[in-house]
Amino acid sequence: MKYKMLKTSVFVIIIASLIISCDENKLEPIENNKIAPDPVENVMVENLPGKSKLTYTLPKDQDLLYVKAEYTLATGRKMEVKSSYYNNSLLVEGFLNEEEQTVKLYAVNRSEAISEPTIVTVNPKESPAWDVFRSLLIETTFGGVSIKATNNLRYDLSILLMEKNDQGDWVINDKSIYTSTDIIKKTIRPFTIEPHDFAFTVRDRWLNTTDTLYTTITPLLETPLPKSGYKPYRLPGDTKTHSTAIETGMWDGEIMNWPKVFLTDGSVAGPHTVTIDTGVLAKMSRIVIWDYPEYFNGRSYYYKGNLKEFEVWGSETPNPDGSLDQTWIKLGAYNAVKPSGLPFGQQTDEDYQTANAGFSWEFEPTAPKVRYLRIKSLKNWGATGSMSIGEIQVYGNTN
Repeated sequence: MKYKMLKTSVFVIIIASLIISCDENKLEPIENNKIAPDPVENVMVENLPGKSKLTYTLPKDQDLLYVKAEYTLATGRKMEVKSSYYNNSLLVEGFLNEEEQTVKLYAVNRSEAISEPTIVTVNPKESPAWDVFRSLLIETTFGGVSIKATNNLRYDLSILLMEKNDQGDWVINDKSIYTSTDIIKKTIRPFTIEPHDFAFTVRDRWLNTTDTLYTTITPLLETPLPKSGYKPYRLPGDTKTHSTAIETGMWDGEIMNWPKVFLTDGSVAGPHTVTIDTGVLAKMSRIVIWDYPEYFNGRSYYYKGNLKEFEVWGSETPNPDGSLDQTWIKLGAYNAVKPSGLPFGQQTDEDYQTANAGFSWEFEPTAPKVRYLRIKSLKNWGATGSMSIGEIQVYGNTN
């Protein structure tokens, strides 16, 4: 009996020792090489807009883990970039101006031992933010201010609109532009119909800002034309509608859900047209169109019957035979653009949010007052003439 107890005790002690030993081993680092690796060598610099690419020769240390770069932006922000030992290059980004910058490169092993720095001087080219700033075109428009710019490199940036608060400090408008699209075109509304002192600057994602553009804008008067007055006005030549998604779906307050939308008959070839009586004679400024998002990959805009290339015509007294003759005036010709530029059937969150907010299509400012509108779809995103519209809102001045 004593023998069995002694045997059991020895077994327990051995097991406990093994557990303690395992725990102690777990606390030890896998690598414990405190000898710093050699520095990187043969650094070559390729200066690019707003950034520089550094290519180098890695040290031959067997336990090398990564190379890191340390540098400071003009804003005072300290930057650190790491690149795996599988690579022999890295990008240092976030520069606004074309000027010399100092970068320190370090080789780091698996024990986090750090080499002596290799000091490199880079001279990145001017940031694309400056090209966007110089291209800014600020104009007055109905109810607000129009902002246009080109962003050829699709740089991730903001165009900040600022106004002074009651204390005289410039404050950023929460409707400022945040985008990476190449063609920037946005109207910010609403503003009161009086002179407004605005300031505009371009800011990148590292919080660098360009110079500031100051201007005074007086928005033009417009009001939403009440949807209670909208009704179908079918003319010869207008396209047959879908059996249930008829014209009234464009002004029922529902912007996207079936069947409270409007579709033309997809089996009809060629351009499709629909005519609307707004119920009032007005100097019309624009029409906001919410495309109908198809049930594809969730909900997809820029798809099938969504308007891409189209025209809007206006008339005070249309010819009853449906002809687009002298009784009509072209209020505008339009081409919808997907902000991301992604292929058909793909969209980013910015793409979705842009379409979901409605596309605002400005009318020719010299056009006379009209009452009737005719939308003519030349080519949709599916390369046919059909149209699928969730909702519309027409704006203008009835005075």
